[in-house]
Amino acid sequence: MSDVRRQVREHVRTNPGVHFNELARNLDIATGQAQYHLRRLGRSDDVVAEHIRGRTHYFDPEYEAWERRMLALYRRETARAIITLLLDEGRLSAGAVAERLDLARSTVSWHVDTLADAGIVDQSYGDRGQVEVALTRPEETIRFLEAVTPSLADTLVDRFVRLVDGGHRNPADD
Repeated sequence: MSDVRRQVREHVRTNPGVHFNELARNLDIATGQAQYHLRRLGRSDDVVAEHIRGRTHYFDPEYEAWERRMLALYRRETARAIITLLLDEGRLSAGAVAERLDLARSTVSWHVDTLADAGIVDQSYGDRGQVEVALTRPEETIRFLEAVTPSLADTLVDRFVRLVDGGHRNPADD
């Protein structure tokens, strides 16, 4: 195995859920080089790729599907904020999540749908017909909170999206 491939494999193992651009940036390797080595590592089952909402995330094969989705989404600032809020507060209405995180309801809806599709949260209707959200596996979720530290670039991109979204709020959401 080449030195670069070893570096890529080790980076994936120490940064579970790292997405493609972050990996190439952190290792300072060309896109084509990263693609080549990740493809080879995938073929030999040394790395598992998970495609989630427009990003490909990479993992050591030891992670099961739910764990991979949890780690990948926890790297995203807004999803992480929703998960953390639900850990602190338990079941909440989608409106309460939007209010407490100072987000547009459409943003919360998009992220909650993503988290629900991944099996991380459960959506149901409360007594008053409001959508309520709760974590599906809170104890397991806690175990992963310290496993992922998002990169500065991820944090900045997420904050930019929130800034743009905040400038395009629908008055009906307020």
